[in-house]
Amino acid sequence: MPGFEINSESIKKIESLVIKKNNRLLKKDLSKLHYADIAEIVELLSIENATYIIKLLESDKTADALAEIDEDLREKILHKLSTTEIADEIQELNTDDAADLVAELPEDRKEKVLSQISDTEHLKDIRELLTYEENTAGGIMAKELVKIEENLSILKCLSIMRIQAENINRVHSIYVVDSNNKLLGRLSLKDLLTANSNAKIKDIYIPKVDFVFVDQLVDQVAKIMFKYDLEAIPVINKKRELLGRITIDDIVDLTKEEAEKDYQLAGGLFNDVEANDSIYQLTKARLPWLFLGLIGGLGSVFILQDFEDVMNSPDLRSLFFYTPLIAAMAGNVGVQSSAIIVQGIANDVVKGSIWSRLLKEISLSLINGFILSLVLIFFGVVINQDISLSLTVSVSMMGVIVISALIGTFVPIILNKKGIDPAIATGPFITTSNDIFGIFLFFYLAKLILGF
Repeated sequence: MPGFEINSESIKKIESLVIKKNNRLLKKDLSKLHYADIAEIVELLSIENATYIIKLLESDKTADALAEIDEDLREKILHKLSTTEIADEIQELNTDDAADLVAELPEDRKEKVLSQISDTEHLKDIRELLTYEENTAGGIMAKELVKIEENLSILKCLSIMRIQAENINRVHSIYVVDSNNKLLGRLSLKDLLTANSNAKIKDIYIPKVDFVFVDQLVDQVAKIMFKYDLEAIPVINKKRELLGRITIDDIVDLTKEEAEKDYQLAGGLFNDVEANDSIYQLTKARLPWLFLGLIGGLGSVFILQDFEDVMNSPDLRSLFFYTPLIAAMAGNVGVQSSAIIVQGIANDVVKGSIWSRLLKEISLSLINGFILSLVLIFFGVVINQDISLSLTVSVSMMGVIVISALIGTFVPIILNKKGIDPAIATGPFITTSNDIFGIFLFFYLAKLILGF
């Protein structure tokens, strides 16, 4: 609504109207807003006030807002709605969003809600979508689409399209099927508008059409849609029967969720959490990786104890001062390498021979290590450090950089092959392991070179 700005003042005004139960003014202010604005307002209110707004406004406005808000908040609001109220919301949603909402309900409420949906066709579609696995094309597809049989005339086709389009927010594509609902191709809107009204659809449709199978994983669907720049893609079964469609907004939402999950893994968060979660939830998410860091730190202590004789030598004592530098270089190089590989795995560009990737990583590490070693030697000259010590630290650092880069490269690849999210390798896991290994390698190489 023009002139309505969502800020602390407007939220306070809404809260005040809720307390006064001024429904007339609330409806006047909120009914003309976009559902995304309603969702933003709901997320800024208390559970009680948010529920009050959802119950007050019409379902055709609040249904999409419910689908938009945070999952945890939605669960709390749905808990306060009756099964009839939830059914009213579901009937206003597209089948994919409706199925997602039903799937979130407790088992004892699912059937009660479904039994109160009066639209039998909508109910049938929701039940079908609930049978598919969540991470498959069937789990995210919508049943709403426009499809036309190949033997129809142009005039009949337009008449049927008008009826089908009434239940669809946006018509991305027109799909052509045979009498058995098997996908044959797609129909160009331009060809449809310029064709002779007596022509048949089979004479003008385009047989080439991208599609995905109903049991394909969502990450495969995303790669196909991004690769071919598709706004929507049809979903079929093994018999090539047209079951539904997936739109790009669904893929973007999933990609965003996956990116947030990977970002948290890289930051050392064990579970999916948000800033406004409870202290218990945040502690539960952070503590496992912090514990891993503690174990890694204790490992470094034992490694340093094995080389404590160095501290008794005035000529070699300076080696200990380089320990933080070596640990930092090992961790940074490992994170850089793993981040590139994880991104490549996500974009499906990590292909080809593993030996060529090994050679490339070694070459890159040697170049970076050589340049940084020259800087380290120059630093030693500036501070009048013994040249043998500077060379030892430089050579050891090169070795640490090469090994850390290899670990950062191949750990994500191995994790991916084992079915583990490779994003875990960009966080404390790779940093801690490289810190420990880097310190050990540093002192071991220094011992070989200096002979202590």
